[in-house]
Amino acid sequence: MSRSGLTTADRERGVPAEVVRPARRRPRRDTPADRRRRRVVRAVVAVAVVALAWWAVWASPLLAVHQVRVDGATTLTAEQVRSAAGIPGGTPLLRVDVEAAAARVARLPQVADVAVTRGWPRSVVVTVVERRPVAVVEQAGTRSLVDASGVLFDTVTGEAPEGVVPLDVAAPGPDDPATRSALGALVSLPSDVRAQVTGARATTGEDVTLTLADGTTVVWGGADDADDKAAVLVALLAQVASGALDPAAAIDVSAPRAVVLR
Repeated sequence: MSRSGLTTADRERGVPAEVVRPARRRPRRDTPADRRRRRVVRAVVAVAVVALAWWAVWASPLLAVHQVRVDGATTLTAEQVRSAAGIPGGTPLLRVDVEAAAARVARLPQVADVAVTRGWPRSVVVTVVERRPVAVVEQAGTRSLVDASGVLFDTVTGEAPEGVVPLDVAAPGPDDPATRSALGALVSLPSDVRAQVTGARATTGEDVTLTLADGTTVVWGGADDADDKAAVLVALLAQVASGALDPAAAIDVSAPRAVVLR
């Protein structure tokens, strides 16, 4: 008999040989040690990923400040704002104290409002809102610009900006009633009418007077009903300009429902 288990006669008769297949190996079962090793490897990988992410955002130059962009500055230069913000180049963005930077910029007299934000991935954006001058006051030979809230924020030596009205009050400032009432009168007027105002004066919060370019005195009174007073004054000036009313030396709009022309 041959090794295949068939005789020569069997092979001649075509009897197929028995197919011998190798035995399958059973998969190796995990042991507690294997599972512990996998847990250790996963923990090490997780720690490495966290450490790499921390380094990338907190210490690396990949997400660091390469530019401090300034938006909204007109009278201030961008360099003045950047200098006030005090944000060193190369500082990782997450380590930039945006609130402290905003507080430093807010100390600039010309700044009414400021916001400092991170501009990912490599910049910081400083957005400023500058004070707009409404009036100019003079104290001890110094002329200062005043915004609508009464803050004195800059000095001028030559001509005041266009549309800025000379203001005569004893103690200019945001807490002074005379200052607040006079500024309230000016900001309530439309720009074309305010352009005709050559001066504003007040000794208290109730006796504001305006002087127009043609010499007309406008008795404004106190801060109440500012919008109504402005609307009445605009209408009267339009009637004077059209010839429907004769010019008056004084227009009293302190009681807007009972206007007096003198």
